[in-house]
Amino acid sequence: MSASENSSSHPDSFFLLGIPGLENSQFWIGFLFCAMYIVAVVGNITVIHIIRVDHTLHEPMYLFLAKLAFTDLGLTVSTMSTTLAVLWFDAREISLDSCIIQMFFLHGFTVTESGVLVTMAIDRYVAICNPLRYTTILTKSRITHMGLLMTIRSIVLIGLMLLLLQRLSFCKMNVLSHSYCYHPDLIKFSCSDTRANNICGLIVLILTTGLDAPCIVLSYILIIRSVLSIASPEERHKTFSTCVSHIGAVATFYIPMISLSLVHRYARSAPRVVHSMMANIYLLFPPVLNPIIYSVKTKQIRNTILRLLHKM
Repeated sequence: MSASENSSSHPDSFFLLGIPGLENSQFWIGFLFCAMYIVAVVGNITVIHIIRVDHTLHEPMYLFLAKLAFTDLGLTVSTMSTTLAVLWFDAREISLDSCIIQMFFLHGFTVTESGVLVTMAIDRYVAICNPLRYTTILTKSRITHMGLLMTIRSIVLIGLMLLLLQRLSFCKMNVLSHSYCYHPDLIKFSCSDTRANNICGLIVLILTTGLDAPCIVLSYILIIRSVLSIASPEERHKTFSTCVSHIGAVATFYIPMISLSLVHRYARSAPRVVHSMMANIYLLFPPVLNPIIYSVKTKQIRNTILRLLHKM
């Protein structure tokens, strides 16, 4: 049975897409994706384990890093099963309920990661601009409260957005653009009135990326101003180098996300392979690169990894 016939007989089912134009090579491409997933899972679990067992790393900066690694791990797991199933077994069909569950975790962890990057920017601001009060401002209780606030924000906003999605009916050709369910991609197949969903989606965007990105930019404006006030060039370089890892994490998260949003909204005529590659880069780059960036650029993490390897 063709995808179009199946979709018309089961309007609440959707068909995921692999890599358009490379269908004959998808099985082998799946091994590349699998390798990247393994790197992401092993890398983030390693970071979490190192911070958990090394009590010298129980400081605000590393606790925030552990939260980032946990979020990246969740982001990886939320899409790994459907992506590999599509590439290896051509298992493309997914029910609406399964789609909504996947989107809850996918978008939830994405929003949480954006929030964690904000808390890490605040951490760098306090460490550089107010170092004498660093440990009194960023206490463990405040770090916990910040983490809970970001988690609650994700659950409430994404939960509301997906509850509104359940009232819609879908009657168009429902072959999705990616190997996972993505809210802007799914909603275009609805034949119901989606104005409430679009308004809710805009509100969620404003209350997440719309707030988080300016907060990160403002933090670095204040950090740069503080660093420039330091007389010694060596001290300036040493101080600002503590932000390099976080800047890398921000870049690997926001650049693919913004690029994917622009492709969805303004480049709909672009080849479908462009949409597919951007979507996979958006989800794979942060979980794969963040552990590498922090392991290379953070001396304490790097030394702990080397000690563990030496004991093996």
